[in-house]
Amino acid sequence: MDLDLRLVRYFVAVADELHFGRAAARLFVSQPALSRQIRRLEDQLGEPLFVRDSRHVTLTARGEQFLDDARRLLALADTMAQPARPPGLRIAHVFELSTSRLVADAFSAAEPGIELREHAMDSITQLGALLHGRLDVAILRVTPRMLLAHPSGWRHRLLRLEPMVLVGSPGDAEAPTASFRDRPVHVFGDPPDSGTYTAHGQYLTALEERLGLGMRWLGTPGAFSFCVAHVLRSAERVRYLEFLSYADKYAAAGVPMSWPEELQPLYPWSLAWRSDDLAPATTRLVEVAVALAAERGWLAPVPPGAAAPTWMPDDEPAWAELRPHPR
Repeated sequence: MDLDLRLVRYFVAVADELHFGRAAARLFVSQPALSRQIRRLEDQLGEPLFVRDSRHVTLTARGEQFLDDARRLLALADTMAQPARPPGLRIAHVFELSTSRLVADAFSAAEPGIELREHAMDSITQLGALLHGRLDVAILRVTPRMLLAHPSGWRHRLLRLEPMVLVGSPGDAEAPTASFRDRPVHVFGDPPDSGTYTAHGQYLTALEERLGLGMRWLGTPGAFSFCVAHVLRSAERVRYLEFLSYADKYAAAGVPMSWPEELQPLYPWSLAWRSDDLAPATTRLVEVAVALAAERGWLAPVPPGAAAPTWMPDDEPAWAELRPHPR
């Protein structure tokens, strides 16, 4: 018997929704047409896949068994339909932050024969590129929205808990700690109504709510040099919430950084790759990155120098990966 993949996709849609009307809308077909196609598939198999009555749709025992096989079949068909993977390994960086750069450097040192193709993308764009086969490995913040919208097709592993610190204004004396409340706090990020609200922005919104204060959102300049230029020319006495990755660069420009006093935000970076990607290069990059994280202590629950209890959003997926739980 030759199975029609279109009928299998129709079956999976109905099994997901357990409602012919919603499945039909999802597939952009009429409900009667969908019902006919499901009956055609059942006739081919010689057994019913659904139990239908006026109020409910449920899977039969055969339907439950067929659903597992159908998902594997469609995943294989989708993989076979993708274009041939280009040589090398495609990864992405979030602007000029150090995590992905250090991973790339370590991988290139360990595997000099594998070419790295590097791109700059925010976390949300990276996930889309990964799922559509334009990236092989993403280094990003995994968010609850990502997991809800894409429950399958990819895997992820927590890589780093990067501290966020407070950067002062030019001329400030060095101080080991500083408060979120003694000066206005500015952030380089796009606010919720900008149309370019990113995973970083979602994190900042949660931090505002936790602290009970509003920060001034300056937009995303696109290059760290623009951030430094803004800080150096500003006449305001403010603090900037920044990644620890940037602290040395600010210090080189004469702008000191301090550890926050009220709480210590940790920004979670994760590796992500497609579930069906069995390429040795991808596996090797994950191995190298995990070893690098262990060597550098990137998953330490309390970073050296921190002066306050650590914090991430309550719904942060990274909490589930931390053992022991640092809170």
